[in-house]
Amino acid sequence: MRYAWVMTQANSFWESARKRAVSPADAVAAVRSGTSIFLHGAAATPTPLIEALASRRDLADVRVFHLHTNGPAPFADPGREREFRSVSLFTGGPLRKAIAEGRADFVPIFLSDIPGIFLSGAVKLDVAILQLSPPDRHGMCSLGTSTDAALAASQMATVVVAEINDQMPRTHGNNIVPFSRLASFITTNRPLHEHAMEPETAVEAQIGELVANLVEDGSTLQMGIGGIPDAALARLVNKHELGIHTEMFSDRVVDLFEAGAITNRQKAVGIGRIITSFVNGTRRLFNFVDDNPLVAFYPCDWTNDTSVIRHNPKVVAINSAVQIDLTGQVCADSIGHRIYSGIGGQMDFIRGAALSPGGKPIIALPSTARDGAISRIATELAPGAGVVTTRGHVHWIVTEYGAVNLHGKTLRERGEALTSIAHPDFRAALRRDLAAIRHFPMAN
Repeated sequence: MRYAWVMTQANSFWESARKRAVSPADAVAAVRSGTSIFLHGAAATPTPLIEALASRRDLADVRVFHLHTNGPAPFADPGREREFRSVSLFTGGPLRKAIAEGRADFVPIFLSDIPGIFLSGAVKLDVAILQLSPPDRHGMCSLGTSTDAALAASQMATVVVAEINDQMPRTHGNNIVPFSRLASFITTNRPLHEHAMEPETAVEAQIGELVANLVEDGSTLQMGIGGIPDAALARLVNKHELGIHTEMFSDRVVDLFEAGAITNRQKAVGIGRIITSFVNGTRRLFNFVDDNPLVAFYPCDWTNDTSVIRHNPKVVAINSAVQIDLTGQVCADSIGHRIYSGIGGQMDFIRGAALSPGGKPIIALPSTARDGAISRIATELAPGAGVVTTRGHVHWIVTEYGAVNLHGKTLRERGEALTSIAHPDFRAALRRDLAAIRHFPMAN
């Protein structure tokens, strides 16, 4: 009887409140020329509000701050530069071309530092445009699939505008936006943007096997999205007492949880719960996190705080790279000068894992790019390449040809170790370059 009463109260609140919904055009009327706005990202990208914003032709000099967004980004289309200026704090496919062509900007910043630029007032937000779950009986909405920097934006923006989507999961953690905080809102009932897993390649399978071999029972995992993290996770089903403390996760974590490999019992932070800042994946993943008290969403200045991460035992951080030079410098955000993604949480977790008792920071990548034409292990980074993980922070490097630990090794030892896991077609040239740079004779 009590459950029925609670549900009636919740439905009663929302049924009454939703009558105040407005059109997308009316909702984004709060955006004025010369203002700064924040857009929710990943699966929580508020597409109908973005479309309404981009349909306006009366704006100028609007700065649009965001992380990776899913779906189209019409505010960054050619010809809209005087109206909107996209500012990526972590970028993805929709914004890469605009940044490369100078129609949009990119900020290199640790994921853990992003909420702080809003909370401190370094970036003053006029409007936050979010996608939320419907409010509960207490009048509280959740940020659903993406808490990251959106919580700080919701707290600091002068005006908060939302898409309240019936299909947005209600998630637990520090991710609440009071319905009363909303200046206006629209209602929708649409599927979230999904990110489906790609078929595994032979190279990803081999790298995944090598990474999985480094993971011990009782480890706490952080992983990104993509073929290599997915391949590693797929090979952990026979591990025991794993935990998750990560900035994000996707569908493979659901597989591990259902297989019983993830229990979160050995963690020191968030015991018994999966800790994350956002998720990106398919409807199966969204259903998994919906009203699941065993999954807790927190802002990324907490999930990615090294002082928090290091308290967990055996933190295994699995991250990727675009290129690595023979000293161990890791480029992960750009292809030369061309911005590809962002700093994100790589350094946060590489350092956090290094400080964790028994932790293993791992950078995993294919040995080549462009169908084998280019070695990702290079004598030196390409001009313009950004160093995300420094050679002082790097530990494990994994390619399909092996795994090496660079921590504590000399520059010559690092070069030799990295050459040993480069593609065989490039090893001779790398050895010659290494011998010339470090001034030692080549072995016959």
